[in-house]
Amino acid sequence: MADFSAKFYANFIKDDRWLGLVSGLKVTIIVTLEALLLGVIIGFIVAIIRSYHDKTNKLKILNAICKVYLTVIRGTPTMIQILIMYLVVFGSSSLDSIIIGGIAFGINSGAYVAEIFRSGIMSIDNGQFEAGRSLGFNYAQTMMYIIMPQAFKNVLPTLCNEFISLLKETSVSGYIALQDLTKGGDIIRSRTYDAFMPLIAVALIYLAMVMIFTKLVSLLERRLRNSDH
Repeated sequence: MADFSAKFYANFIKDDRWLGLVSGLKVTIIVTLEALLLGVIIGFIVAIIRSYHDKTNKLKILNAICKVYLTVIRGTPTMIQILIMYLVVFGSSSLDSIIIGGIAFGINSGAYVAEIFRSGIMSIDNGQFEAGRSLGFNYAQTMMYIIMPQAFKNVLPTLCNEFISLLKETSVSGYIALQDLTKGGDIIRSRTYDAFMPLIAVALIYLAMVMIFTKLVSLLERRLRNSDH
């Protein structure tokens, strides 16, 4: 017990090393929220283009660009993508690493959000499009006022699960000089030469966040089911 207390003190209390985890947690949450916002915007645009092409066979060039984007992003490792963004695309830029990380993870997340939105749009019955036309709506108005509200409601739990996945994926942010939660634990390890406690602490923090957000998603799903009755 005394040995555990001594290690706990050395890893977290001495020199206020626990503050590194708190600071890293803030960075992790900021990058995740930035990436989610960008991912939703990109995903929404891509989903609209692809679903419009599926319905009308128009926008062939834009649809082809979207397909290339989806193939490249979903077919390459996330770590390689963020390294390319940090070392190549923004290699000579003075842009803050937090912003670069948000952009890199956002572009990655957008590919998955796009398919989530697209599946939600395609799940809406064609009769809804016909109803929009009967009301005098064009395609854009039908999408905005009839289709997207229903599609968004259908995919909202899946979007929340994408947020949880994105939260865990940001653990590789340290490769682009971001002092995120994982990097905060690694810095403690490098100073105390004890890997067990800081890494377990990082894992427990991630686990706690995932459990909290998973519970919130479950409550959201239950509420959405009840609203359908």
